[in-house]
Amino acid sequence: MKTYKLGEIQDEIIGKIGTPERDRFEYELQLDLIGNAIRQTRQERNLTQEELGKLIGVQKAQISKLEKNANNITLDTLLRVFNALKANVKLHIELPDGGKYELKK
Repeated sequence: MKTYKLGEIQDEIIGKIGTPERDRFEYELQLDLIGNAIRQTRQERNLTQEELGKLIGVQKAQISKLEKNANNITLDTLLRVFNALKANVKLHIELPDGGKYELKK
């Protein structure tokens, strides 16, 4: 029986690192993690979706959508959500030309 490394299986099923298929998978995974982080942090703060929505000026349904699928979230909304949850946010951007930017909220 042949054994495979996790990386080999990921390359075969998802695509090799740097391919459009793999990039799309990684992007969607990050969005899923953001939604989970919002839900988990909200629950740790003992807030309902409705209460969090009121804190940032959106309806409960919008919070529910964010927690399930954060693919349409704007950076502004994301920052307002985590600010309302009293979470520290750090955004680090590295550009191909070597430029680096960091946002801390």
